[in-house]
Amino acid sequence: MLKQLQILAASAALNVLIPVTPLFADGPDEISFDLVANPKFAACLVNDPSGPAPSAHVTVSRGTANDVMIVELQNFKPGAAFDLFTIQRSQLLADGAPDSNFKSFGLAWYQSDIHVGSDGKAEAVVKSILLDGIFGFDADPIPGSVPPAPLVPPTHTFNVGFWFDSPNDAAACGFDPSKPTPFNSEHKAGPNAMISLPNPVSGLGPLSTSTASTTQAGAYAGVGTDSTATSHCSGGMCITSPH
Repeated sequence: MLKQLQILAASAALNVLIPVTPLFADGPDEISFDLVANPKFAACLVNDPSGPAPSAHVTVSRGTANDVMIVELQNFKPGAAFDLFTIQRSQLLADGAPDSNFKSFGLAWYQSDIHVGSDGKAEAVVKSILLDGIFGFDADPIPGSVPPAPLVPPTHTFNVGFWFDSPNDAAACGFDPSKPTPFNSEHKAGPNAMISLPNPVSGLGPLSTSTASTTQAGAYAGVGTDSTATSHCSGGMCITSPH
């Protein structure tokens, strides 16, 4: 028993002496950025389009085992509901203009629901691997591939965005509720409401804060950044809706 206590004590002392290094420590400890409204459906985010513009501010703090992302909404239609995702691509350019070459959001990862209160405000908190390291993949092989290649290779989702939870909430802005998108638990959501802008130099989303993320991505045999096309999808992971 004494020997076991000595081992536990030594282990505890070692944990105190050895500093814990944050994930991807070469990047900043904290970043913040704003999401931009989808121009097609911006008017449906508020009760009065002539009132204060809706805003969504994102803060991400780097941790040792995972990161924390806080998304804060203001001036939204009370009672509105949205679904928060990290995604491979944004449909907007770095200056906020629509990307004429946009084909799909690519890989999408469901992170949280967002519910707007009676004061027009909402907050969502996500604890996960986020800064410089967030990625997903589908380990199922492409049928007939030799050697077996994954349907969706490791792919970063460095952009952040949220979608109307109900297709009807965007109908007044021209969205067809009979053609929902997959961006909620029932896979019957509305269009994208707000989304992040890519970096004007790298083309990557704001969750990529350093060159380390693109270097590490190259270590994978497949898709490594959020600007690379995903040609195979399954299990609802690859979202191709243009809305």
